[in-house]
Amino acid sequence: MIRRFLAAIGRPLREGIEGLGFATRFFFNLLGVSPGALRRPTLISEQIHFIGNYSLVIIVVSGLFVGMVLGLQGYITLTPYGAEQKLGQVVALALVRELGPVVTALLFAGRAGTSLTAQIGLMKAGEQLSAMEMMAINPVQRVLAPRFWGGIIAMPVLATIFSAVGVLGGYLVGVKLIGVDEGAFWSQMQANVDVRADVFNGVIIKSLVFGIAVTFTALFQGYFAQPTPEDVSRATTRTVVIASLLVWGLDFLLTALMFNH
Repeated sequence: MIRRFLAAIGRPLREGIEGLGFATRFFFNLLGVSPGALRRPTLISEQIHFIGNYSLVIIVVSGLFVGMVLGLQGYITLTPYGAEQKLGQVVALALVRELGPVVTALLFAGRAGTSLTAQIGLMKAGEQLSAMEMMAINPVQRVLAPRFWGGIIAMPVLATIFSAVGVLGGYLVGVKLIGVDEGAFWSQMQANVDVRADVFNGVIIKSLVFGIAVTFTALFQGYFAQPTPEDVSRATTRTVVIASLLVWGLDFLLTALMFNH
């Protein structure tokens, strides 16, 4: 019985370790061919447009409503303590430290990540990647690397837009709707939000890490999906699940390293 139990847990564990090692090798292979892709910035700019611009509407709308909810909930929480003048600080810190990069990454995984996985998977199913290899073109360098760097560049921009629009949403609810003093809203934010410790670490560093994790997951799942419609659809589902779990796990680690003081 103990032997069967060990076999039952040993096989998934071994397969998981093998899969992690395979993904790590593929990641460094992708980095190795990246200089060739970076020498063709047009390919990367096209992917930034595809990944970033098409995600902009959902990022702006979500950021606005998240900021409005933060403004309302923050006011309700702070009022019993007579600290409603701190609303601007609370909204800004919540957005730039956590909600901005995290929610942007989750929306990015659901919108752009699934699109990348389906795109690469369908190219594989249509034997377009095999045709590139027959013409001595490396599909990892020509197809995957530009999308990888496009996602990395687009993520911080989207997270910055999300946080900025979120602050605007908190301002509209807190100042214009509820009546918090406008000067106190902005002055508290300016005095207590540090550009390096909060904005740079929260929006830039976190979103860069999330961009790498989400974009690589999407490309990996699409490139190694079986060339059938059923497996491509399953790969898009795996992209959302794995990328979301990676975002939450990495967010915990980064928060513990950056803001544990």
